[in-house]
Amino acid sequence: MNALPTNIEIASARLPETYEHAKLALASCERLDECWEWANKAEALASYAKMADDDSLRQLADRIQARAVRRMGELLKQFDGRGGDRTKTDGAVSFAPTQRQAAERAGISERQQVTAVRVANVPAAEFDEAIESDNPATVTALAEMGKKVRTVLPDDFRRATHLIGAVKRFAEFCGENNPADVAGGVLPDEAPELRGHVDAIDAWLDRFVVSLQKGVNSGGQQIRD
Repeated sequence: MNALPTNIEIASARLPETYEHAKLALASCERLDECWEWANKAEALASYAKMADDDSLRQLADRIQARAVRRMGELLKQFDGRGGDRTKTDGAVSFAPTQRQAAERAGISERQQVTAVRVANVPAAEFDEAIESDNPATVTALAEMGKKVRTVLPDDFRRATHLIGAVKRFAEFCGENNPADVAGGVLPDEAPELRGHVDAIDAWLDRFVVSLQKGVNSGGQQIRD
């Protein structure tokens, strides 16, 4: 990837040879500081373009800035927010930096970190449509779009799928069986333990329904991370 100049003279600044080249270069970025540099210089170039009343240059700079911020968010999402690599099967834990620590090392503030991750949350097709239009969406607008997308982790998706099946089967059982008849089949020495299980399930379902309602109220599309 061709590196950006260390010092850009804003009045004579130029984008990479082609926009397609910039897209490919950004997609290949593997370090947060690379993305951060692209985003900063593209933002400065966009500001100059506005002052120079060069709308074509501003649009290109806005698009490059958006792609740089998105790539930064994609890299940040690779870090476990709790720290540590839990994929090891030998019981060892490799303490990788948390997302916040990784951002700090690259000189990225917490607000900028949150913005980048939200931009990365926007589905690729929607992102491309938003920035390739005649009036490219700003990073702020893209982050707002990302707020409406709730990330679903693979493990959570698997557990939710299992729960949906279990609840459906239990609902079918309830519809087919009289509770008094079923209770009559429980032996006296089994009753205390069974009541404990029912109490635990009842309390869990109360919390689950509240959390489920919050998810519904937040709206938006759900994606698997």
